[in-house]
Amino acid sequence: MCNKKNGDFPGGSKSKVNNAGAKVRAGTATSEDLSTIDYWRAAHRAVLNTFQGILRNRIRRTKLGIKISVAQRHKRKRTIFDKLNRFPKMELSRMDDIAGCRLIFPTIDELNAFRSEFHKAKFNHKRRNEVDKYDYIKNPKSTGYRGIHDVYEYDVNSTTGRNLRGLFVEIQYRTLVQHAWATAVEVIGFITESQPKFQKGDQRYQKAMALASEILARSYEQSLGPFPELTDQQVVDDFLALDKELKLLKTLRGLNATDKAFSKKRNSILIISPSGELLIKTFRDSPDALRALFELEQQHPDHDIVLVQADTSDEVRLAFKNYFSDARDFIKFVQDGCNKLSRTKPHLIRRRHR
Repeated sequence: MCNKKNGDFPGGSKSKVNNAGAKVRAGTATSEDLSTIDYWRAAHRAVLNTFQGILRNRIRRTKLGIKISVAQRHKRKRTIFDKLNRFPKMELSRMDDIAGCRLIFPTIDELNAFRSEFHKAKFNHKRRNEVDKYDYIKNPKSTGYRGIHDVYEYDVNSTTGRNLRGLFVEIQYRTLVQHAWATAVEVIGFITESQPKFQKGDQRYQKAMALASEILARSYEQSLGPFPELTDQQVVDDFLALDKELKLLKTLRGLNATDKAFSKKRNSILIISPSGELLIKTFRDSPDALRALFELEQQHPDHDIVLVQADTSDEVRLAFKNYFSDARDFIKFVQDGCNKLSRTKPHLIRRRHR
């Protein structure tokens, strides 16, 4: 990795990071370019740790009296490079989801209550988005994705931290139902040649999952998804017709959730081979885990490799169920949702403001 002086932007400078990203996009990246990107990615570890600490402290102080799960992850190198190719005008230093913290709530009301309180927190880190900009609950994506994101810019004046100023962290807020859907989308990307998350491959998977999102939104959260114009019965009938063609629920039901045991070490690297086999390596110290991450990425460029961190193994399993091919919650929610909507009158569903 490249060296830097105290106060320099991680990787040398924003322009150097951007140039390295441009070369990756063009297919001309050198080992020095890749080293620059690795150094820049590694610097996000301190940002992640800071925000996870802030979030956990706010959760402890909240009076909501609910269970909120928290986990963090570094964006995978393959996903970063794919995003550069999908967005040809994006500068790498402006990619704001390299570092991510995920919070999972029982209900939308509890999610909104916590987020509203968190926005009042007093610290120098700046939220870069307007309140509704990334509110995909009020305005679901056409893919069916529902959740809320906030992007914060790291800002401290300490000697050890000021060189990280300008780095971003994304906070994802989801309910358990929304998370079950997002998990299933990721699993489909692993087990088929389609990527409904990125609107790639067989479009039937994309439409089936968008319809599933509509079912979950109406039956569990009294709101609407990407098909507000359809009646409840139309949503159910259209989903079941596609499910019959694709054997989607049957395929997901046949997956065996991996029963790998985590140690008490807090840093876990999840390694998924092209065949779908999962290997887990755990580390007590974050720097050791980060070094191992970069080494594994170089050794296995065709594998999906991600570094995650949480306080307990249960939180890792919940927040990153997709890596364990665990879509059981999604299957149950969808089946129960279809039954609910088949008995529910359409006018009882609360309409989303357009």
